[in-house]
Amino acid sequence: MRDVTELDPICFSSDCPSRGLFDQIADKWSTMVLTVLSDKPHRFNLLRRRLEGVSQKALTQCLRKLERNGMITRRVISLSPVAVEYEITALGRTLQEPLRKLHQWTLDNLPDVNAAREAFDARQSDDGFSGVQVGKRAG
Repeated sequence: MRDVTELDPICFSSDCPSRGLFDQIADKWSTMVLTVLSDKPHRFNLLRRRLEGVSQKALTQCLRKLERNGMITRRVISLSPVAVEYEITALGRTLQEPLRKLHQWTLDNLPDVNAAREAFDARQSDDGFSGVQVGKRAG
């Protein structure tokens, strides 16, 4: 296992394989799907109801990527009509702790983030400029 404190700058290049996987894992729907599936398997429509705002197309694409990457399994249930159930894999479960920590970070830091957003928005409406003005000092 590679020490993450020694990442090469090249790992963020567009042709680095880890970048594509990171993009997939960090996608908002992927993190939510993995979180929802952490308790028990879910059918497609239940997943869609649990993930308010996701389109059928976006969810289908997300599930296919997660399945391709080995994070979830897809099982066809022989019912009338046929149903499909998704379940997190052992590999997918290895992401649960980091995702829990990331979620906790968002909860812990949301007040500070909201304050930063409000300050940014106030600066935008005050000066109509979307950046720091040269020669103008804060305070």
